[in-house]
Amino acid sequence: MNKNQVYRFSVAPMMDWTDRHCRVLHRTLSRHARLWSEMITADAVIHGDRPRLIGYSRIEHPLVLQLGGNEPDKMAEAARIAEAAGYDEVNINCGCPSDRVQSGAFGACLMRDPAIVAACVRAMSAAVSIPVTVKCRVAVDEDPPRETLFGFVEQVAAAGCSVFTVHARKAWLSGLSPKENREIPPLDYDLVAELKQTFPALSIVLNGGITDLHQCQAHLQVFDGVMLGRAAYQFPAFLGQVDQALFDAAAPSVSPDDAVRLYRPYVAEQLEAGVRLAAMTRHMLGLFRDRPGARRWRRILSEQGCRAGAGLDVLDEALSAVTDGVPA
Repeated sequence: MNKNQVYRFSVAPMMDWTDRHCRVLHRTLSRHARLWSEMITADAVIHGDRPRLIGYSRIEHPLVLQLGGNEPDKMAEAARIAEAAGYDEVNINCGCPSDRVQSGAFGACLMRDPAIVAACVRAMSAAVSIPVTVKCRVAVDEDPPRETLFGFVEQVAAAGCSVFTVHARKAWLSGLSPKENREIPPLDYDLVAELKQTFPALSIVLNGGITDLHQCQAHLQVFDGVMLGRAAYQFPAFLGQVDQALFDAAAPSVSPDDAVRLYRPYVAEQLEAGVRLAAMTRHMLGLFRDRPGARRWRRILSEQGCRAGAGLDVLDEALSAVTDGVPA
């Protein structure tokens, strides 16, 4: 991949969604999309069950491990573990507004303490050779967006971070749920564009409110990359067009039917390892949106996939409901 395309398109880290099974499905649809883990705390990486928490399949590359934490030594140790495990990048979460991160004083709380983030970047960059990047909001609560964002980026970039993924909304630490924080605070793409103008040497990736390829193409005229979350997850067929539309016009598009065929061997392998079918197929429910039989596809996977012993026959039956054109 061209060096300038590394950050061109990413699927956002999403708690309870972008697990290893989800990422393999997404990789069947796009060779080039940059995939991210769910946020995992540095303590969990250091002391937890690593195969379960940060295990992945080789086909997932390029792959980012997103870390939550605020202690430079621990973040550096977690970054070392990530590099040893083969991750392509490690990212510091400075944007999540959940109660969990507030109680631990990380996530979006770190927007108010760029010195700590800078210390983490320095420690992590000294510990690993893979990129250390930051994902943030534009500001928190009543803090002034331009002053907060520009001051934060300037201080953290001085510590050695050259890639910032910016969710172009404020984070409200009280009064809004994490879901509401993804929808209610207004988007400010112009502010993030001004950030890119002010810091042209930095790679700035835009996140927030992007839902289709036309929007991606427009934003890529301004930014170094775009990141999609819910749109990529809820309607994953969209990802089958990403390589052709955003990376290489000669790249093949991947249909939902192709994705099921490519994903099937992975499902079979994981079933043999004792993974429940529903753990994998839950990520596929939106794959055939607007196709005849889509409702039956979802119903078969939802109702039969969660049964004890459910196997590939359930996936095959669900697929036949779509390919045979059974009415939705």
